[in-house]
Amino acid sequence: MSAKTKAAGKTVTVTQVKSPAGREAYQRATLVGLGLDRIRRSRTLEDTPAVRGMIARVRHLLRVDEKA
Repeated sequence: MSAKTKAAGKTVTVTQVKSPAGREAYQRATLVGLGLDRIRRSRTLEDTPAVRGMIARVRHLLRVDEKA
């Protein structure tokens, strides 16, 4: 089984818990890329390396819940 096939059914739910005000532009852009634009807004995303990388860049602004 390849890594892509293995992660196909996995999702990750991210919730914005802090404001991007006063943060670097790349952090605001990363939140928009994740589909987050307000505090307490949640999105369920496919668990891919690209999404994980985005989450890692703004982890201090998010709450992450992993689903199998």
